[in-house]
Amino acid sequence: MTTGRLEKVWQAIDPDRLRRTFLDLLEIYSPSGKEEDIQLYLEELLSRAGFVVQRQEVEEERYNLRVTMGEGEPLLYLVGHVDTVPAWDLETFGAREDGEIIHGLGSADMKGGCAAMVEAWLAMAGALAPAERPSVGLLLAVGEEENGDGSATFLEQCRPPWVVIGEPTGLAACFAHYGYLEAGFVTRGRRSHSSLPELGHNAVESMLRVLLFLGNDPLFDRAQSEIVYSIREMRSSQAGFVVPDRCEAWIDLHLPPDKDPDALQQSIRRLVAGADRFIPGLDLELSFDFASAGYSLGTDNRAAQILRGIYPGLGLQLHQDAFRSHSDGNLFFAAGCKPLILGPGSLETAHTPDEQVMRDEIFTAARIYAALCLNMGESGALSQP
Repeated sequence: MTTGRLEKVWQAIDPDRLRRTFLDLLEIYSPSGKEEDIQLYLEELLSRAGFVVQRQEVEEERYNLRVTMGEGEPLLYLVGHVDTVPAWDLETFGAREDGEIIHGLGSADMKGGCAAMVEAWLAMAGALAPAERPSVGLLLAVGEEENGDGSATFLEQCRPPWVVIGEPTGLAACFAHYGYLEAGFVTRGRRSHSSLPELGHNAVESMLRVLLFLGNDPLFDRAQSEIVYSIREMRSSQAGFVVPDRCEAWIDLHLPPDKDPDALQQSIRRLVAGADRFIPGLDLELSFDFASAGYSLGTDNRAAQILRGIYPGLGLQLHQDAFRSHSDGNLFFAAGCKPLILGPGSLETAHTPDEQVMRDEIFTAARIYAALCLNMGESGALSQP
């Protein structure tokens, strides 16, 4: 790839168009399972630019959008998920600008990444003749915040060598990814009137004791353990004025790339097997509903080489890290793809009412995505050291 071609594409990246696209995306409410409105917007935007946009049906009225350019099968896909977690407040979920900071549901996770990918795509299309365009694809997927069903549908049809996923990393390059394990706990008790608790057995009290028992184990000591342990949710039976006879809790566990989720499952099972010695009358059920291994691609590859070459020119220091959350990257890796996680925004504010991203960071992300496409979307590029 010539430097001149990259400069031509970078000059075609339009900050005003990028800002408008990003703000439009933030104004469209798109929680998991209700992504149709945002997909219609993106489909029209890409179609208007002259692309043939393929819908990949995931289920009725839910579909991914897939677009390609160049000759042959894409060597790299830009991958963004269009869904968000549900809004904290439906009256305030949309965009709010505060100088260079843009707030809004999904701004970091990951509508900023999606907007930057779309802008990189439009810039390449505008600056390059069809014969000059790299062999790359763009996937705008549904369902990442739930079960990854959008990416799973894509992987039934396509398995590109590389994907770049625009999750919020503060533009750090994550060639490694944490694994994930979801643990479900159910405690059972005996219902009685709330004024006579001595006649019942409180399932909530049992659950609290179980969670304290686990949290006190060195395996989950936040000061020393590499495992990220987070109690995500707890709920009990809803009948009023009674001692609850059932309680459920879910724990998220994020594991460093070299840790085996199956081994962690066995450790937790061994722990809770002895909990009844300390918790009177414990009736506990344990399940693991979802597990995904982490991975590490190393940094001796073409993508890392490209980033080392372009970051200084963008005024950036290249940070390489392991992505600590769960993402569709685990699915892509398990399917044989090499996923690089890199996007604007940070996990610190994602899924919170103060979610935000810097405007300049989105613009820079578009330039990075374009450079990766131009360098890795050429025949023979992926065989280079």
